[in-house]
Amino acid sequence: MSKLLAKTRNIGISAHIDSGKTTLTERILFYCDKIHKIEDVRGGGAGAKMDHMELEKEKGITITSAATTVFWHGIDNKGITFAPGIDEECKINIIDTPGHVDFTVEVERSLRVLDGAILILCSVAGVQSQSITVDRQMKRYRVPRLAFLNKMDRMGANAYNGLKSLRDKLKHNAVLMQLPIGAEDGFEGVVDLVTKKAFYFDGSDGENVRIEECPADMVDEMEERRAEMLDTVAEYDDDIMERYLDGTEPTEEELHKCIYNGVNSLDLTPVYMGSAFKNKGVQVLMDAVTRYLPSPLDSEKAIANDNEKNEKFQLEPDADKPLVCMAFKITDEQFGQLTYTRIYQGTLVKGSTIFNTRTGKKVRVGRIVRMNSNDRENIDSACAGDIIAMVGVDCASGDTFVGDSDMTHVSCEGMHVPIPVIELSVTAKDKDQQAKMSKGLQRFLKEDPTFHVFTDEESGETRIAGMGELHLEIYVERLKREYKAEVQVGAPQVNYRETINAEAKYDYTHKKQTGGSGQFGQVVGKILPLTEENKDDEDQNFKFTNQIKGGSIPTEFIGACQKGFEDVMDKGPLAAFPLINVEVFLQDGKSHDVDSSDMAFRIASRQAMRQAIKAANPVLLEPLMKVEVESPEEYQGTIIGDLSSRRGIIQGSETSAGGADVIINAFVPLSEMFGYSTDLRSFTAGKAGYTMEFNKYSECPKNIAEKVMKDRAEKLGERE
Repeated sequence: MSKLLAKTRNIGISAHIDSGKTTLTERILFYCDKIHKIEDVRGGGAGAKMDHMELEKEKGITITSAATTVFWHGIDNKGITFAPGIDEECKINIIDTPGHVDFTVEVERSLRVLDGAILILCSVAGVQSQSITVDRQMKRYRVPRLAFLNKMDRMGANAYNGLKSLRDKLKHNAVLMQLPIGAEDGFEGVVDLVTKKAFYFDGSDGENVRIEECPADMVDEMEERRAEMLDTVAEYDDDIMERYLDGTEPTEEELHKCIYNGVNSLDLTPVYMGSAFKNKGVQVLMDAVTRYLPSPLDSEKAIANDNEKNEKFQLEPDADKPLVCMAFKITDEQFGQLTYTRIYQGTLVKGSTIFNTRTGKKVRVGRIVRMNSNDRENIDSACAGDIIAMVGVDCASGDTFVGDSDMTHVSCEGMHVPIPVIELSVTAKDKDQQAKMSKGLQRFLKEDPTFHVFTDEESGETRIAGMGELHLEIYVERLKREYKAEVQVGAPQVNYRETINAEAKYDYTHKKQTGGSGQFGQVVGKILPLTEENKDDEDQNFKFTNQIKGGSIPTEFIGACQKGFEDVMDKGPLAAFPLINVEVFLQDGKSHDVDSSDMAFRIASRQAMRQAIKAANPVLLEPLMKVEVESPEEYQGTIIGDLSSRRGIIQGSETSAGGADVIINAFVPLSEMFGYSTDLRSFTAGKAGYTMEFNKYSECPKNIAEKVMKDRAEKLGERE
């Protein structure tokens, strides 16, 4: 079993929008004999295999991540000797992820369960805004990666600029593993710096790899770049480094070992290149995946929480240990829910009974399937290190399953879920349409942790919230197509937040006497802003610290106090928006032998919190977006002027890697960005494009805050 695991790779393919992720995956499927005809993302054919939704085919973008499994034999079809020293085919589970920031949770949950990744960059544009986001996500989950400079056939393609942007913008210790043979429309192949061989890709689909000596006119450059590569990678093995410094050049196998060590220490990023669209360079990249990215045995061990002992422990990728697996993605299908699952420990068998540790319920696994995008292959079992899907198992994204009823206190560590920043109302025209809409929204809510649904009981208005206009637009479109729900959509609105800017003390006593036992509880302490360095994790918005000494409040009531403080976080004092970044210290209090209860202390804590927040200089926060506009230089002044008029803070501009366009970076409040794509198209004759992602919550200017509070008060007043 360990031999099989050593031959397994779980990888993701991530990049900025339109860098060629899905095109690359399509070529990998073809070269691994998974499909027999290459289709394009955009075009008149059936569409790329991994973009199986109709909306994906229409828009030419990836909306949901898709999984597939392929087997790679190596370029010479005789197997490839990779890190564990096995000379056979390698099983690769691949997840193709979206590039658009509105679907960032798809990347987040994919990287959470993967052991390695390919970071694709456009060799013309280099590192772009979403490349930075994806890189941050890879670092968050400590995922080793290879870089692939795609589109080497395009005008302006430059491998050295791509390498420079990896080093300068992402601070990677990036090293070229190949040199391009030719450039732009003359791009023919690559020279491998490890073997000194030239690789050409013949045949109508680049399926025949021809290996020759390095072209004579490139030998000097190859030797120079190879020396740079050797200087960098030899550091990752002390013995090899010592011999290299003494003048002994590492062998091919020793170089593979050094690169493997560097990649898996997360300190080295080998850089490959090619053109997925023109079928060049993909097979060499696949060899690198099998050689340098870790198997489940060699990757960093997954961490689980023992909620009973309140401690963390490592999961072992061992098929014989008790089962622990995690549902990381959910879709509803015609025949029931499809639950994408990563198995971290043990073996999952068809027909077995497993336990959901969140709900405590036991469920029977009726069917297990191996996914190939939207197609599935029935299997009887899967073991540690595998990524499969269970059919008909009811659960939520992020749930942990175990095979032993004694382990229901175990849960896998969760993933980072960004806060939704935009919301809008959706209304159905009659009860029949309302039922269809509700069914669809419940499904989307289960599938996507960044999608939220709120219902106002008094007005009957249903509101949906998400990561951006496109995110919500896709869900509204899916309601109409998949559920035949005719819905009307209101104007998008910003999700504001509230916080405090100062420290405030509280001292509140709740007492009530109505005959018989009454209610009594006193809480004393302080609240202050929760800073980034004091957070236990990046998603934390409320932190409670118990500083009670001497039992002035009995231990059994401390939990009720914490709940009372937390209750108030849902509605701030200014405009009833949720509060964020508040730290509460409980320092003293009093209790009564008879009249004190959980409810008394919960009420006391609520009232104390409300009083303290009003005294702690509460402020309104708005989502600030990171905006990157790419445009011909002639429109630069107009764009900067327009962004400034939207209260944008210009961060600077730079010439794009191709040299033809200018890239303008700015921070702009989300409330000022509605309809921006239309405006940008109109004053640049459709020649400019932009990307936008959430950066942080920032304090609203006084005049904006007053207007938001006034509008909010009127709206809430209408509902009363």
